[in-house]
Amino acid sequence: MLIETDPARAFMPYPAVQVPGSPTGPLAGLTFAAKDLYDVVGYPTGGGSPALLALSGLKTRNASAVQALLDAGARFVGKVITDEFAFSMNGKNAHFGTPVNGGAPDRIPGGSSSGSASAVSNGLCDTALGSDTGGSVRAPASHCGLFGIRPTHGRISLEGCLDLAPSFDTCGFFARDVETFGRVADVLLGPDPAPLPARPRLLIAADCFSMLETEVRAALAPVVKLIEGIYGEAAMVETAPGGFEPLYWAFRRVQSREAWLVDGPVIERYRMPLGTGVAERFAYGRDVSDSEFADANEVRAAFLQQFRTTLGTDGLLIMPTMPDVAPLLSADESELETYRNRSINMLCLSGLSGVPQVSMPLASRLGAPLGISILGPAGSDLSLVAAAARIAAGRAASV
Repeated sequence: MLIETDPARAFMPYPAVQVPGSPTGPLAGLTFAAKDLYDVVGYPTGGGSPALLALSGLKTRNASAVQALLDAGARFVGKVITDEFAFSMNGKNAHFGTPVNGGAPDRIPGGSSSGSASAVSNGLCDTALGSDTGGSVRAPASHCGLFGIRPTHGRISLEGCLDLAPSFDTCGFFARDVETFGRVADVLLGPDPAPLPARPRLLIAADCFSMLETEVRAALAPVVKLIEGIYGEAAMVETAPGGFEPLYWAFRRVQSREAWLVDGPVIERYRMPLGTGVAERFAYGRDVSDSEFADANEVRAAFLQQFRTTLGTDGLLIMPTMPDVAPLLSADESELETYRNRSINMLCLSGLSGVPQVSMPLASRLGAPLGISILGPAGSDLSLVAAAARIAAGRAASV
C-alpha cells in the first residue's frame, strides 16, 4: 500500500509500488484503491485466495477501470482485500482477515468488496473500485454508509479483472460523499445511452418493502417520503409478481454454476482449503445440473423482460438495498447465511435484469448505516447518480 498506516486492515500487505498516472484531469486530487480482483502494474492479483495469489505473478498492464481513473488524475494508493474468490457477502476472508466497517465497527463490512468499502468508509482513500456480482458493492455500501453503484451489466469494462460469474459480474465503486461519487461516475460511466427524463415515473417496490421488519421500514420511510416530495407520488409495483423464490433459485443456480466453471478447475487441481461458506457455495455450484442451469436461465429471461417492462424507459424505482443493518461481527455462520439468503431476494432483481442500481447512505438504525436504493432502465446509470445527488441534497436540507 502507498499510505502510511492502515488502521482499518483494509489493504493487502503488498510492497508499495508507485503506479504512474496523469497529474491533471477531472479526478485530480482524489485517491483510490482497487479491489484485489483488478490488475495493477507491479502488483499481483490475489482474488482473496492464497492459491490465486501464488499463481498470479506481477502484472504488466492495468485493468481498464484502473487505467481510466489514473488517466483522469486520481492517485492509486493500494490494493484492498476481497472475500475469497469474491464469492461471499460478509466481508470475512479466512486467509486475510476482516476489514473494519467505518460506519459500524462492531458489525461486518459486507463483501465481497469489503476492503474497498472499508478503505473509503474509514477515510483512507476517496473512492475505491469494487465489483458486484450478487450484491458485492450494494451490500457493503449499505452496511458502511457509502454511495455505491452496480452499473448496467457491461457498462464499465471488466478487462483485467478476475471473473466470478461473467453474466452477472459488474464493475462498481464507492464514495463517502455524492460529489465525489458523481465525479468518478462521469469518468467511468460516460454519457447515458438511455437517460431518464427530468421527471421520471416514480415507483415503489412494494413487495420488497413488505419483506422488511417493521423497524426497518420505519427507518426508511422518511427517505421514501423525501423522494416523493422531489419527484411526485410514487406508484406501488410488484417487482416479482410470481414471488421471489423462483428468482432466488434462478440467480443462485446460474451464479453458482458459472462460478464453478470459472474457478472450479483451479480449486480441484490444487485442492486448496476454502473458508467456511465459500467452500459450501462452490460445492453447490459444482452440483448444479445442466437441466437446472437451463431452467434457471429460462426464469431469468422471463423476469428480465417483465422487469424491464415495469421500468419502461422512464421508471425510477425505490427499494431497500438490504433487509437490515449489517449483522454483528459476533454473528455465527448460520446467522450470516440466513441474512445472505434474505438479501439475495432483493439483490437479485438488478442482477437478473441487468439494470443499474445506486445505494444511498440516507438512513440508519441501531446506530448503524442503512442504505436505500434507486433503480432505473438499462443505460440510465448517470441519470441515477444525478438523482442520488438531488435526493442527498434534499436529505441534507431536511436534517
